[in-house]
Amino acid sequence: MGVSLAFHIVFAVVGIAMPVMMVVAERRWQVTGHAIYLDLAKRWARGTAILFAVGAVSGTVLSFELGLLWPGFMRFAGSMIGMPFSLEGFAFFTEAIFLGVYLYGWDRISPRAHLGAGVAVAASGAASGIFVVLANAWMNAPTGFQLVGGRAVNIDPFAAMASPAAFPQTLHMTLAAYAATGFAVAGIHAFLLLKDPANAFHRRALEIALIVGAPAAVLQPISGDVAARHLARHQAVKLAAAEALFRTQRGAPLSLGGWPNVARRETRFALEIPRGLSLLAFHDPNARVQGLDAVPQDEWPNVPAVHLAFQLMVALGTYMAVVAVWAGWLAWRRTDLAHDRWLMRAVALATPMGFIAVEAGWMVTELGRQPWVIYGVLKTRDAVTPMPGLVVPFLTFTLLYCFLGVIVVWLLYRQIVRSPGMPEWRKFYMPVESRERGKGKGET
Repeated sequence: MGVSLAFHIVFAVVGIAMPVMMVVAERRWQVTGHAIYLDLAKRWARGTAILFAVGAVSGTVLSFELGLLWPGFMRFAGSMIGMPFSLEGFAFFTEAIFLGVYLYGWDRISPRAHLGAGVAVAASGAASGIFVVLANAWMNAPTGFQLVGGRAVNIDPFAAMASPAAFPQTLHMTLAAYAATGFAVAGIHAFLLLKDPANAFHRRALEIALIVGAPAAVLQPISGDVAARHLARHQAVKLAAAEALFRTQRGAPLSLGGWPNVARRETRFALEIPRGLSLLAFHDPNARVQGLDAVPQDEWPNVPAVHLAFQLMVALGTYMAVVAVWAGWLAWRRTDLAHDRWLMRAVALATPMGFIAVEAGWMVTELGRQPWVIYGVLKTRDAVTPMPGLVVPFLTFTLLYCFLGVIVVWLLYRQIVRSPGMPEWRKFYMPVESRERGKGKGET
C-alpha cells in the first residue's frame, strides 16, 4: 500500500496543478495572440492526458488494495469514508469528460467554451484531491460517529468530512500540489534555458510555471504552521515524533536536523532553537508541549523515520519558498529571469524537490499516526489482512509501476525535446524588409 500510494500521489499532484498551467497558457494566447502560448497549452494538455491515464490505473489499483488489504478498516470505516470517496469518483469522471472536450474541442467549440472546459478540468482535479484528503483527515481526527461496543453508531458522514484535520490537511496538500508541479515544470525549462536563454518557448513556459508554483511555495510555510498547530492539539504524539521531543516540557525547543536515539531518549547532532517549538505550536514561548513520554512506548511511531521525513519536508519546502521570493523580487524589478544564471541554477535544482517533499510529508502523515490506522480508535494490526504470501503481488505491482513510470518519462521527454527553438530576438527584431515580404502571403 505504501508503494502504491508513493507512486500514485505524484500523478495526483500533477493532475491538480498541470490543468491550471494549460488554462493560463490558453488564456495568454487568447489575450496576446502569440502562437507560443497556444503550443504550450496543447503540449501541457497532452501531458495532462498522459499523466491522467496513468493516475487512473494506479488509482484503480489502490481501490482494489483497500478492499483486499484492509478488510477490518473498510468494515469499520466504510460508511464514513464512503461519502468523500464517492464525491471523488464524481470529480474524477467530471475531469475525464471535460479533459476529452478540451483535447478534441479546439476547432469544434467556441474559444470561450473551450477555455471553460479547461477551467472545469482544473477545478475538478483540485476537488478530486481534496475529497481524498478529507478521507485521510478523518483517519487522523475521526469524528461524526459514536463508538458503542467497538462499533460505530449514529454515523453522520458530513460531520466526518468536516473533521478538525480537514482544513489544515486539504490546504497544505493543495498548495503542495501547485508548488511541486510548478517548480518541476519551471526547473526543466530553467535547465534548458541555461543552454539557450533566448529560447522564447522555454521563457514563456518558465513564466507560467512560476506563476503557478511560486505563490504556492511562499504560502506553504504558512499552511505548515496551521497544520503543526493542529497536530499540537489533536495529534500530539505525531508532532512529538516529528520533532523528536521525548520529554513533555514547557518552553520546548525546536530541533533542526539530528538523529533520534530512542533508547537514550535524545536527539544527537541536532541544532536546537530554545522555546521554538512552543512558540510555533501554540504561539506562546512558554507553552507546554506534550512529548513522547506521555504515552506508552508501544504506541510510539517510528521516531527516526518520522523525524527525518519531517526535517526533509521542511528543508525542501523552505528552499522552494526562498527561491520563489527571489524570483518574485527579480520579476518585480523587471529583471530578465532567463539571463540570471544563478536563479536558473537554483530553479533547476528545485525540479524534484517538490515531489520529494510531498512524499516525505505523506510519510509523516501516515507513519506518524502509527500504530493507529484510525487515530485513537482502530489499530493497524486489527485492520490489515493477516495473510502471508503477499510478496508476489507486491513485486507484481511494483514492476507494473516501474513499467508505467518508464513509459511516462519517455512520453514526457518527447514532449520537451521536440519543443520549438525560436529565439526571443526574432519576435522583436525581425528586419523590416522581412515583414514587408510577408505581407499578403499568409506569413507571420
